[in-house]
Amino acid sequence: MKKFIANALVILLLAIGLGAWIALPWVGVLAVAVAIALWLPLTRSGRLALAATRIGISSLPQRWGASSVIVVGIAGVVGVLVAMLAMGEGFQATLNSTGDDTTAIVLRGGSQAETNSVITRDQVPLLGTLPGVARDAQGRPLLSAELSQVVNLVSRADGTDVNAQFRGVGDMGWAVHDKVRIVKGRQFKPGLREIVVGEGAQGQFRDMEVGKTLTLGNQTWTVVGVFASGDAHDSELWTDVQTLATTYQRGAYQSISVRTEGKPGFEQFKAAVAADPRLKLDVETTRAYYRKQGGGLNTLISILGTVIGAIMAIGAVFGALNTMYAAVATRAREIATMRAIGFRGLPVVTAVMLETMLLALVGGLLGCAVAWLVFNGYSVSTIGSNFSAVVFKFHVSPELLWSGLKWALGIGLVGGLFPALRAARLPITTALRET
Repeated sequence: MKKFIANALVILLLAIGLGAWIALPWVGVLAVAVAIALWLPLTRSGRLALAATRIGISSLPQRWGASSVIVVGIAGVVGVLVAMLAMGEGFQATLNSTGDDTTAIVLRGGSQAETNSVITRDQVPLLGTLPGVARDAQGRPLLSAELSQVVNLVSRADGTDVNAQFRGVGDMGWAVHDKVRIVKGRQFKPGLREIVVGEGAQGQFRDMEVGKTLTLGNQTWTVVGVFASGDAHDSELWTDVQTLATTYQRGAYQSISVRTEGKPGFEQFKAAVAADPRLKLDVETTRAYYRKQGGGLNTLISILGTVIGAIMAIGAVFGALNTMYAAVATRAREIATMRAIGFRGLPVVTAVMLETMLLALVGGLLGCAVAWLVFNGYSVSTIGSNFSAVVFKFHVSPELLWSGLKWALGIGLVGGLFPALRAARLPITTALRET
């Protein structure tokens, strides 16, 4: 019973320590590494541990088949974990880069997204007269009434139908969305069924080249240009808002994008909308709007990645346990001999742990390298909670690589601890008789 309680206490403390290790900032990890680096050469126990570690590492070539189980298992865990989190980070980065703090998006009061917003046509001229709205050289308000229609397009990758966002923008849309620039062809002409497509959409969907025709809403549309914006709009198709409204029989708009006179202008415009009883509308910056739209999916991806990584980590821990137990059994006589000539329990435990952590570090570096080489910058599309297909790129950041390495070392810690304790507790006489 006492042994069971002791083992349960060790597991509990190990779980707490592992959680603290994963959450530890780089400064804390550096402090731990420096403390170990100083302890090894400056203390008698440390020097003995270092000598025992050299012996263990020198025998790795004879045990490389078993040791590779640890390396490959941990590399797989780290690679999958980093790739999953890089997907969420890339998606969120794309949405965070969309819009800015001086462009407002206007929706119906209480609406969470364009898809469930309705703004009547008579409200548009009223918005253009409010203070804080920027104007062009001719004094016209920089305001774009917009519609968003979900359409089916054919995926370039596998030929399946994929939802895409077909956006209608007003006459001032190009001035309001000043990040958007034509890179091939030309802009669409108002009143004609012409389309310009984002670079991301062109890479993901078929028939997006300039000159190709598409059938949308039972009408034939011609692709006349390709634009780049470097944000979520890259996933969209654009056309004239009035032409889109006529095609899909839409009598109202869904959102109004407004260029304001800087941040003070935005605050002034927002206050004016709130004060006008004729306008029951909500106003926020386009940056805040798009950041909020991606929050739920990004959280889901992060949780999913962590759960999958944790499940795989458990498998890697058992693989490390099995391998290190086998290594300890194989080296039983060697360990017993070291203990007989003066190596106490702490140096033996440390030596086995350092050997395991070294293999874990190699696995972590391998997993990080694979994740960065294969996934960093890889372009994919997904479906957000209030979006059709959004094209984005995986972003393998240094922070994610650092987290992956910490996971690898944490797995090595758990996988090496119990075999190390067994090596230290094994009776010398029993171990010397083992073959």
